Order: sequence, then C-alpha cells, then structure tokens
Amino acid sequence: MHLNPYGEYAVLLARSLADDWPGTRAGIVERTREFGMTMPFPERPDDHARCRAVLDDWMRVVDARDPAERAAILNEQMAAATAYPRLTDHNGEGWHLHYRDVDDDLPRVLHAVFSVGTALHLTTRGMNRLGRCAGHPCTNVVVDTSRNGTQRYCSPRCGSRDAVRRHRARQHER
Repeated sequence: MHLNPYGEYAVLLARSLADDWPGTRAGIVERTREFGMTMPFPERPDDHARCRAVLDDWMRVVDARDPAERAAILNEQMAAATAYPRLTDHNGEGWHLHYRDVDDDLPRVLHAVFSVGTALHLTTRGMNRLGRCAGHPCTNVVVDTSRNGTQRYCSPRCGSRDAVRRHRARQHER
C-alpha cells in the first residue's frame, strides 16, 4: 500500500524545475502534469514569477547545512503554506489526499506540495536525502531515492565524469 504519494513526486518535481526552469507558466503547468498533478489552476498574471519565488525558497532546504536547519526551514514553509490535508475526488479520478485547497492558484499549490512533500520525503527516507550534485562543477539538485541512501550525483553521467576526474588526479600525482 502506497501511503505517501506526496513525498517522492513532489521533491522530484521541485528538482526538475530547479534543474531546468521553464520559461513560461505553461511550461510549469506542463511539468506538473508530467509528475502527475492533474487539477486545473486558476491563472494569475504573475504566476511565473511567483512560482520562481516558491522554487527559490525551496532551494533553501536543498542548501541547508544540517538536519536542524533543514527542519526549521521546512516548518516555516509549511506554516506559511497553511496547507491542511483534505480528501478530494476532483475530475472523478477517485478519492485521494491533497495538502491544499481545491481552488488554490499554481504558486500556492507548489508551495504546499513542495514543503509537505519534502518534509515527508526527508522524514521517511532520512534528513540527508537532499542536496547538490557531488560532481564538480555541477550544481544540480540530488533527491536521494536509493535503497541505501548513498546517492551523491544527479545522474550516472555526473558520477562517471567525477570518477574520471578523480582517476586522472591520482594518475597526475604519480
């Protein structure tokens, strides 16, 4: 039984937006659809900029130095989201849990989903399961969904590139 759909998909959506920011509101909505969000969002003229502000605020969690700082930021974000759980059957998709009002606009939905989802992801998998790619000079976000909690790179390509860099550095030292 899958009890936490918010944790992984929400953090992976936030990572996707952080690593490849869409140039338009429509691009953000399209990305939310790719990650399983189906409800329509009322449109506001400043949605794109407000969504970016939500993402930038979420990046503070990614860059937090320790679990206590990460928890403090997430608690602040969840309180600001004023999100509460609600059962919904929008679009006739079957009853499921949302942490937002049904008529919230896109930035408010992203704020609630990112903060609650990230908190669920980190508390169920470990507070260290979010950060930046260890491959220099990459700064992409890493959401560790590995079984053993050791994912340090945003992609196999970055991991390989970093391994080659370390190998060459060792060869150069000889």
